[in-house]
This record gives sequence, structure tokens and C-alpha cells, in this order.
Amino acid sequence: QVQLVESGGGLVQAGGSLRLSCAASGSIFNMNYMGWYRQAPGKQRELVALIFSGGNTNFADSVKGRFTISRDTAKNTVDLQMSSLKPEEPAVYYCTAWVRARTYWGKGTLVTVSS
Repeated sequence: QVQLVESGGGLVQAGGSLRLSCAASGSIFNMNYMGWYRQAPGKQRELVALIFSGGNTNFADSVKGRFTISRDTAKNTVDLQMSSLKPEEPAVYYCTAWVRARTYWGKGTLVTVSS
């Protein structure tokens, strides 16, 4: 089993920045990737960013150039640095990990963007 715990959500003004963190614990060997999805009210969960074990990254087009993702393999954490947040981006942000052919999810952290 793998446990993912997010932190760092909160209220930010449009145009501002926020950093989310996710800590993984449990049986995390052979982790293929970690990353973030988000789900706005009434919408489907969507990809934000992933970072793979080799260091490659994948970003949603909507966040390219504004968000960065980083991973500390020693601490088993992944951070999402969000900048220039838009009023349409409030959502619950979920940490995810792919470990030995199984997807794990955190409980999510709420990001609210005020205009």
C-alpha cells in the first residue's frame, strides 16, 4: 500500500502563487511517477503535471510556463509550484502516484483563487 498526503492548499489572489506538497509513504519502491490532478466543481478530474522516475515531466497545456513540478526522491515528496493563478483554476488538487501498475490518490487539498 502507498499513502499520499497533500499539503499547501489555501486561498490565493488571482495572479498569485502557491506551492503544494505531497508526501508518499508505504511500499513505494518501483514508483513510476508522481504528480498532480485537479477537479473543479462540476467538472472531471484533469491532469495538471506529472514527474517520472527518470526526471521527465508532463504538463497540461493550460499550465505550461506557469507551473513547475519537482521531486525529492530521498524524501519521497513531490511539489507543485503554481504561479500566475487564474480565477478559473480553483479546484481540489490531488496527488497521484503510479506504483507497480497501480494508481494511488491522496485525499486532495483545496485551492481557492479570488479575483
